[in-house]
Amino acid sequence: MNKIFNIYSILIIVMVLCFVSSCELIPHKTTSVKTQTKKPNILLLMSDNQSAEHLGCYGDTSVKTPHIDKLAKNGLIFNNAFCSAPSCSPARASMLTGQDIWSLGEAANLWSSFPRVKVYSKLMEESGYHVGIEGKGWGPGDETVTGWEQNPGGVRYDTFEEFFNETEKGQPWMYWYSSRDPHRPYKKEGWKNSGIQLDSIYVPPYLPDNEAVRKDIADYYNEIQRFDKEVGSYIALLKEMGQLEKTIIIVCSDNGWQMPRGLANLYDFGTKIPLIISWPKFFPPGRKVDDFINIKDFAPTLLDLANIPIPEEMNAQSFTDILTSNKQGIIKPKRDHVIMARERHAFVRRGGIGYPGRAIRTADYLYIKNYESNRWPAGDPPLYGDVDAHMLHYEAPTKIYMLENKNSKQVKPLFDLAFSKRPQHELYNLTKDPFQMKNLAEVNEYKPVLKDLSNQLNAYLVKTKDPREIGQLFDWDNAPYFKDRDKKPKPSKKAIQILGLKEEYNYLD
Repeated sequence: MNKIFNIYSILIIVMVLCFVSSCELIPHKTTSVKTQTKKPNILLLMSDNQSAEHLGCYGDTSVKTPHIDKLAKNGLIFNNAFCSAPSCSPARASMLTGQDIWSLGEAANLWSSFPRVKVYSKLMEESGYHVGIEGKGWGPGDETVTGWEQNPGGVRYDTFEEFFNETEKGQPWMYWYSSRDPHRPYKKEGWKNSGIQLDSIYVPPYLPDNEAVRKDIADYYNEIQRFDKEVGSYIALLKEMGQLEKTIIIVCSDNGWQMPRGLANLYDFGTKIPLIISWPKFFPPGRKVDDFINIKDFAPTLLDLANIPIPEEMNAQSFTDILTSNKQGIIKPKRDHVIMARERHAFVRRGGIGYPGRAIRTADYLYIKNYESNRWPAGDPPLYGDVDAHMLHYEAPTKIYMLENKNSKQVKPLFDLAFSKRPQHELYNLTKDPFQMKNLAEVNEYKPVLKDLSNQLNAYLVKTKDPREIGQLFDWDNAPYFKDRDKKPKPSKKAIQILGLKEEYNYLD
């Protein structure tokens, strides 16, 4: 009897071991990417100057983005993705390096140079990836003055087909298509044949609501729809090439839209970006994530996905664990804020000085510290050149309307919000004031919140050796600006007429 019992015991143990072993051999969607594929393909599709909410999958019913919306259903939508800076060059530099903009010297400015530091693109290339870019890439600026022989984003190609044909069989690849849509100038009245209805457009309360502004937003939407078609064409190419299931697809923008209080501002309309990531085979789809993501987090995340060691100087954090999670909403509670910065955007103040600021954004509050509150935040009058069409040398209907009507009862409060000087400290309660129109920094009730956020921001800036906080100030104001045209801008005829300007406007004096 004991012998029979022992035989049965042995058989049961063997069966259990076999079962466990077989389970370990069965792949699962939520298993670590590293155990599933050594080096996935990665396609990054980036729009230029697009705010987060202006996609169908984010709830906008006026703009039609079927390709991106479908991708979102098969992927993740990030509700709290932000850029490092509300300006093209520094935002893209931060994305490539995984660092805060104040750690990148002149690259914290627009139309800058690019430092000789590690970038994810080069590290991926060195690990065996075929890396390429199409379109804007890093910039605008001049990378050659610091010894770069090509754009820091990678070798430039005219088409994805050209790039793919140069990829060796079985070689993993990383491709960054950087569109110029919806960057101004918009195609005037392009919306008319786009299916966009003016009366359906939501005009945020910090802008005047009239036909001119609605048409301007509609033209912006038309360019987003054009970008959506580009996304669709890339997805079709991946299918045709048999690469779709092998490829992580990322859709995002670099910073917010080109409207007053948007681009070049630390408000949400300048910093909050759309972010959709899809790879259904390994990233459980159909999820909305509320964790805070900074565009600088792209660098360590892409390296992590590719099984490449992350350099110590990349102080950003990989969010691969969020991608592979089954959860939605808040996944990693510690990801409860982002920190952003601004140095010189365009050359729009006498002598080329910037408008430096730092900001911390949480779920409930936005705190901004303006270091030079005596300066004009949107550029010197009368052009106020940091926003919208920055030099008014091309069409800018919303800005022109606000300049024309700046003294009217309806427009003046909005004009002051966008263009007038600001205090050193700004604090906004996002639950009560989602459009950040009422500064609470001087309200006694909010002084504890202001103190807490200011301390949290300052502690991070000191820890990361931000020159503005540790007394070793980098001279961003006098750093080279690699576009002479902006230094003596020539506004459009309409702008000259409205503002009573001379043809040549000199910022060098």
